[in-house]
Amino acid sequence: MYPAVLIVDDESTIIDSLAGILSDDGFEVIHAYNGYEALKKIEAESPDIVLLDIWMPGMDGIDTLKEIKKMSPNLPVVMITGHGSIESAVEATKSGAFDFLEKPLSIDKVMVTISNALNFRKLEEENRYLRKKAIEKNSITGTSPAVQKLYGEIMTASPSDSTILITGENGTGKEMVARTIHQFSTRPEEPFIIINCAAIPEQNIDSELFGHEKGAFDKATSKNKGKFEMASGGTLFLDEIGDMNINTQAKILRALESKTFQRIGGGRTLHMDVRIIAATNKDLEQEIEKGNFRQDLFFRLNVIPIHVPPLRDRNKDIPLLVDTFFEKIAMQSSDPKKTLSPGALGLLDQYPWQGNVRELKNLVERLSIMVKDEIIGMEDIPQPYNSESTSEKANERREIFNMNNLEMARNTFEQEYIRRKVDQAEGDLRATAKKIGTSVHYIKKKMS
Repeated sequence: MYPAVLIVDDESTIIDSLAGILSDDGFEVIHAYNGYEALKKIEAESPDIVLLDIWMPGMDGIDTLKEIKKMSPNLPVVMITGHGSIESAVEATKSGAFDFLEKPLSIDKVMVTISNALNFRKLEEENRYLRKKAIEKNSITGTSPAVQKLYGEIMTASPSDSTILITGENGTGKEMVARTIHQFSTRPEEPFIIINCAAIPEQNIDSELFGHEKGAFDKATSKNKGKFEMASGGTLFLDEIGDMNINTQAKILRALESKTFQRIGGGRTLHMDVRIIAATNKDLEQEIEKGNFRQDLFFRLNVIPIHVPPLRDRNKDIPLLVDTFFEKIAMQSSDPKKTLSPGALGLLDQYPWQGNVRELKNLVERLSIMVKDEIIGMEDIPQPYNSESTSEKANERREIFNMNNLEMARNTFEQEYIRRKVDQAEGDLRATAKKIGTSVHYIKKKMS
């Protein structure tokens, strides 16, 4: 499918000459003689690019450009003028024009400009797609009131450049929240750099944050950029900030307040443009009382506080989370998607989830590997999520093997077997009967 070019000019000779050249190169050509007609053509035929004359009677090119950008913000518009001026170029650029062509038109310049505009549009579309996928990948799954409140806080905080402090237990998804904030910020195309303050040895963290010059210390064999420098223009995520040593906290505070820093061993002052997001699973106010965290740094980081709720406070999201995890596993493995029976979901709903969403995800991955049936029942849920599973099974086996009558043992086994298969089929007797090769009547008889 060839790109469609809309040519807007009040001079028919310009339209005819451009249409002939572009048609020969495989473009689909649409034309309009004024701004009003151009807007109708855009709405009706959705061109891929617009060549727009600035000087036209009625609605001129600048006004037409502004209306086009309201209708189709991502549609590239190249302005054509025979009366080029700095003022008109500046105004058109501010209004969203991609580029300028001056009359008399150079065919080579026309083709190069169209090619550049179309390539730029394709790149923009790819970036939007990748950003959409990144948002989907990092979005918090859930519809509970706690998650809806979290969504609202994220959407409110994201467009600003203010420092954010994310709190929450381990496994709640603090990094996911930070990534989502970055994607909805004013700098989503810029770097998102993570530093785990708990994972870096105390003697190395200054170098990790601020970088170092060659020869700054024994192992500094080359110049190294720090995370502040790598995150320039983007977002720096200080994970587990509560585990940072008190001396480094002072240096972080100084850098945030002055918006400058120096590499270790360097004398040059570097200016930074970085949005800071910090996260911790600790109560920083308690850490301040213990002398483990600087109060002034806490106030500097806690400009916008966001708390990520634990899973036990949003257990209504468990069915949706489980379904999402199973769907991702099925996509990665190309195996059929598995599900939990209502009874199995009930067990998960009652569990306190000290490891939060991360623990739930690990359990779902474990079940998807270890259980062969597509519907995972209560009996498949292991301890500690099913505290009665081991004792129940042991009692059932003991009861059956203690029976001295074969027919009675067979009936007991059949009843339990059918009960569990019905549970796996979510109470669908017809589906159960078909799966195990018996009749609905027989199942009802055994269950009664």
